[in-house]
Amino acid sequence: MRFIPTTLKDAHIIELEPARDDRGFFARTLCVDAFAERGLEIQYPQHSISYSARRGTLRGLHFQREPHSEAKLIRCTRGAILDVIVDIRRNSPSFRRWQKFELSSTNCRELYVPKGFAHGFQTLCDEVEVSYLISTRYAPGFAGGIRYDDPALGIEWPLPVTEISERDLRWPSFSE
Repeated sequence: MRFIPTTLKDAHIIELEPARDDRGFFARTLCVDAFAERGLEIQYPQHSISYSARRGTLRGLHFQREPHSEAKLIRCTRGAILDVIVDIRRNSPSFRRWQKFELSSTNCRELYVPKGFAHGFQTLCDEVEVSYLISTRYAPGFAGGIRYDDPALGIEWPLPVTEISERDLRWPSFSE
């Protein structure tokens, strides 16, 4: 596993290092020792997946408030997504900044999202599945979000939005 720092403090792209042979490949997606050496979360009591049928589907931008803030390890296991994270930690040098990453079933990349970030993605093709390891159990009363199209953030989504939940449309802007 190769850990590549992003421009946002504490967030990392993780490139898997597949061992390939005639059958295909084998790769580690999580190594507790390698994560601990870098001060990253090593406990993930929740593992979730999302499935999106249509290209252009947008999910997010979501986060959990303290004391249920969560780190996530995200991997696209089918298809491709444009994944976006926003640093919402007021004391962070990268506060209010965002960065985007393409994750796909073929590029062998994961995204480590630390606590204190909003997260969302848009599907780049039909039939997409995304896997999440989550460091904290979901607490519905602490769920939050930011509008995906907040002009103050200026996130550049690559496609017109074809599907989005009513809940995601109702999230406030960052300044609210």
